Amino acid sequence: MSGTLFQDNPRQPRLFKKGDLKYVILDIVKDYPVHGYDITTVLEERFHGLYSPSAGSIYPILQFLENLNYVTSCRKDGKNVYTITNEGKSFLEEEKDTTDKIKKRFQGLWGSANKEYFQDVRAVLNYSSEIRHIIGRIAVSKDSAKVAGIKEILAKAFNEIKALTEENNQ
Repeated sequence: MSGTLFQDNPRQPRLFKKGDLKYVILDIVKDYPVHGYDITTVLEERFHGLYSPSAGSIYPILQFLENLNYVTSCRKDGKNVYTITNEGKSFLEEEKDTTDKIKKRFQGLWGSANKEYFQDVRAVLNYSSEIRHIIGRIAVSKDSAKVAGIKEILAKAFNEIKALTEENNQ
């Protein structure tokens, strides 16, 4: 499920604050030598499929960490395998408060084993994504009657969702 809820879309919130992903990646690399695909897999598992980073977000960070001498890489079976250096371990130790804050932010996701719940969340996100695509196609067709109908349906759904979420926050 590539390009999920937490992509760099101006209309959607960013999952990681600027610069946070480097801490998460370095924390993964500290456990054992990995290649970029391993990191993607670990993050997909931690986020129960709700976040799937692209190679375009993982490899530049690995290169950045390598430039800082926090990781080293070697070619193995045609892939770069990354290993944390002593400097990288020291950096993680110095930044333990930062990494702890990041882990705490995602604790509800990373610590949960409720697969049915995450399937429901993915279904909701898929509906949202599909609705955006449908609206885009209708916008191109310039069918004002359909746009007005969708607007009415979505306004009602939005108000019901908002009421539901406000009920749970009381």
